[in-house]
Amino acid sequence: MKKILRVWICLIAVLGLMMALSNSCKKDKENSNNNPTVTDIDGNVYHTVTIGSQTWMVENLNTSRYRDSTLIPNVTDNLAWISLTTGAFCDYENLPSNSKTYGKLYNWYAVTDSHNICPIGWHIPSDAEWTTLTDFLGGENTAGGKLKEAGTTHWQSPNYGATNESGFTALPGGRRNSDGSFENPLNKLGIRYDGAWWTSTLFGMHSIWYRSIGYSGIGVGRNDSMETNGFSIRCIKD
Repeated sequence: MKKILRVWICLIAVLGLMMALSNSCKKDKENSNNNPTVTDIDGNVYHTVTIGSQTWMVENLNTSRYRDSTLIPNVTDNLAWISLTTGAFCDYENLPSNSKTYGKLYNWYAVTDSHNICPIGWHIPSDAEWTTLTDFLGGENTAGGKLKEAGTTHWQSPNYGATNESGFTALPGGRRNSDGSFENPLNKLGIRYDGAWWTSTLFGMHSIWYRSIGYSGIGVGRNDSMETNGFSIRCIKD
């Protein structure tokens, strides 16, 4: 009887070990299929997604410091904002709660500051890198729907054509205009209306290429902007 009991104990132990190994392998396989997260100097954690040959952050940048810990000024006053020739950020409508979801807005000088705003191993995408992204998703005329977060939790209704099939999860961070005001179309729903993202590429002497996506269409806008506008940032992996 004792011999039989010992056999059963051994069998149970072996089965338990096999199940543990199986679960461990399954977990490792699941982890290997997920892109790693990235943490900025402020401790904000960003998910990442690989789209074609590129790896992007899934959230808009929300750091208040450059990667070497140098502070980025938070400029709330309109006149002070338009007078800047150095890097700065703001929260949409100067409400920190907006940045928790949509990320901060930055002027062009923060994008080009030598202290570097993206975490180590990441950078501001160029105009060409944005074009690579939209081309992979079918072109500028349709890529916006594939980039936008689906639904109307963060986007103004109807958030037309949003599928987020790319996993990019574009959110409408709003804008700060070159006169320092916050763009507020649709009766104060500016932060739900559209998103605009800097590129690192100059268009002219005092203008820069940027991309935009709106709630009412599936395209991706490609336009130029002055340095004093405030836009969102999405970092791309080196």
